[in-house]
Amino acid sequence: MEKPVPRYTPLPTASVRALQSGSPDVHGQVPERKVSDGDGAPCRHCLCEIPAGKDMLVLAYRPFPNAQPYAETGPIFLCAEECAPFDGDGVPEILTTSPSYLIKGYGDDDRIVYGTGSVVPTKDLDKHTDAILADDRVAYVHVRSARNNCYQARAERS
Repeated sequence: MEKPVPRYTPLPTASVRALQSGSPDVHGQVPERKVSDGDGAPCRHCLCEIPAGKDMLVLAYRPFPNAQPYAETGPIFLCAEECAPFDGDGVPEILTTSPSYLIKGYGDDDRIVYGTGSVVPTKDLDKHTDAILADDRVAYVHVRSARNNCYQARAERS
């Protein structure tokens, strides 16, 4: 029997649609509207790179339900127009474009499970994420940019 791989999940569609409609970000600011140059603008909803020439939103996002000391907030990109959410099948496009990613496990309390964080080569992302998810203390894993710590996606047990 084949071992299941982590299931990568995008931002919730309802939250994304609100931001695309002009709702404020986590800092209370209207998302900035920019034009993608096609280089390093990953949408956190469709989990694809935003093509050059397409409008995108730049905003502050906190991928946690509540503010607390471990609830990191940072900049993300979204397609400015409605896009389909990533369907959870396989590794998303945005997690194939860098040589490495920072991954960290979080508990049911949305706090980092110490000892789970590491920078891993892209080719080993599934293997290392799966190993973190094997820890019973871990509820989910965040995949972040290894260079800038920007949130990319969430991984859960499949």
